[in-house]
Amino acid sequence: MLGIATVRDMGITKDQCRAARGILRMSQERLARAAGVGVSTVTDFELGSREISPRLVHMIRIALEQEGVLFSDNGSVKKVPGWRK
Repeated sequence: MLGIATVRDMGITKDQCRAARGILRMSQERLARAAGVGVSTVTDFELGSREISPRLVHMIRIALEQEGVLFSDNGSVKKVPGWRK
């Protein structure tokens, strides 16, 4: 059987999202545009004020990764060295 990752496996935590934005000096508005989600989705996700669908969390993660952030399995977040968009 192939090891196929689900959207749930590709999520990030609210703390990782905030950390990644901080590393990138990225506003919630800019992240929302890059991810194709509403600003309220990013805000609510980071505050934990409502449940965000795994699909939307994945879209946020992809947007951050495309800016050069690396999420590790141990929960750390870092900028990919030498990454330029």
